[in-house]
Amino acid sequence: MTMTETKQFDAESQFPMLQIVDHEGNLVNDAFKGEITREMAQRFYRQLKTMRLFDRKAVNLQRQGRLGTYPPFEGQEAAQVGSALALGDEDWMFPTYRDHAAMITFANSYYILSNWNGRIEGNVPPNGKKILPPSVPIATQLPLAAGAGMAAKYKGDATVSIAYFGDGATSEGDFHEGMNFASVFKAPVVFFNQNNGYAISVPIERQMNSKTIAQKSLAYDMPGVRIDGNDIFAVYFETKKALEHARSGEGPTLIEAVTWRYGAHTTADDPKKYRDQQESEERRKYDPVTRLELFMKKNGYWDEAWAQKIEEEATEEIEAAVKEMEMMPPPDVNDLYDHMFEKAPWPIAEHKQQYLEHLRGEK
Repeated sequence: MTMTETKQFDAESQFPMLQIVDHEGNLVNDAFKGEITREMAQRFYRQLKTMRLFDRKAVNLQRQGRLGTYPPFEGQEAAQVGSALALGDEDWMFPTYRDHAAMITFANSYYILSNWNGRIEGNVPPNGKKILPPSVPIATQLPLAAGAGMAAKYKGDATVSIAYFGDGATSEGDFHEGMNFASVFKAPVVFFNQNNGYAISVPIERQMNSKTIAQKSLAYDMPGVRIDGNDIFAVYFETKKALEHARSGEGPTLIEAVTWRYGAHTTADDPKKYRDQQESEERRKYDPVTRLELFMKKNGYWDEAWAQKIEEEATEEIEAAVKEMEMMPPPDVNDLYDHMFEKAPWPIAEHKQQYLEHLRGEK
């Protein structure tokens, strides 16, 4: 090799797509044959199906004017549910604005629904769960997760932080700062990337020249893994492995879960402007819910009456959560202003006064 020649880095061979069940429902990794039980499959399926029904209900509520702008996640259920189910009760979750399925699964509550209706209560997780409010600014939650992990390490407790983020977040400085801090201090953090191919309207090839996101782990000398994000078993077991790695004092892991969102970036977005929606429909053959159903049928875990019953139960559960949310008092406009400073500086106080006067119809 001459001085002008360089060896091509083959990221896709160094970071192969890990899979346990393929899109036709076949077990392709026999090492997990004894790990996957009927009980596990049914538990996973129930939560996947419930989250899909929830997401579609939330989109309908927004179209009816009963929720504000809403970021749908349909297609990404396995990535969110599988990773959330792997967490310990005392762990920390740092979600984005699209991770409602992860938050609902981890909290065992639909509290986040109120967030999308403008209520501050929708940012307070129940059951003592440590879940930050969803981060709307891109990648800001990664340094926070690193900090929480560092604090846990200093305190000597066994909690681990998981930070969710999309492919677009890897173009932000916060991504690199969070990864670097966690690496230097061997913080117990799992960086969980959901690579759905688009940062709003920008395809991944315009975001980076890297062939994978997992390979970015090399720069920070931490383990990196690339998984089929529509395979809930691959998501669950790899997240569990990363959590155990962090909990044992070995530091952070970067997981890239390759997935897809079928719908718009938010309900205020028109994906037809930047993406061929026919491709999105074709990707339904890799659907995470259908995949698990096929696997269960091939392994004798499927029962039609049971499936019908859990769909009915999930629908009732979601409707009850919506009813509870809509019975709450209207959102308090003061919440927009009263939680930023102990004593509001004059620009905020003045703006609040002007806005309240506007709402009262005063000139």
